[in-house]
Amino acid sequence: MKTFLLLGSLNGFLAVALGAFAAHGLKSRLSDYLLGVFQTGVQYEMIHAIALILVAILSKWYPDSTYLVWAGWSFFAGIIFFSGSLYALALSNVRVLGAITPIGGVLFLLGWIMLAIHGWKSVA
Repeated sequence: MKTFLLLGSLNGFLAVALGAFAAHGLKSRLSDYLLGVFQTGVQYEMIHAIALILVAILSKWYPDSTYLVWAGWSFFAGIIFFSGSLYALALSNVRVLGAITPIGGVLFLLGWIMLAIHGWKSVA
């Protein structure tokens, strides 16, 4: 699906750009803790950008798989909630934003479960 290839590519680009921004622009402005929070957001964004590209590739062979569609949208929403909340937390130091992060984590888990179900059903 072109949508997931586009989303995966754009999020991969953003993860690299934000990682470089953190390493060069934020290192002297954030505490080690908040810089680590930001870098965790970058790491998970990159991992799930690659997962979105995997969903796009699999969608070529399995265009009717509802599980792949659910996996892709779960990964994308997870990036927004998980990485987005960590970026906002690191830049603002508003701790309550950390309460949003687990929603993204659950969405990531849902995406991986949907991908596993697709694999189970497509092999069976």
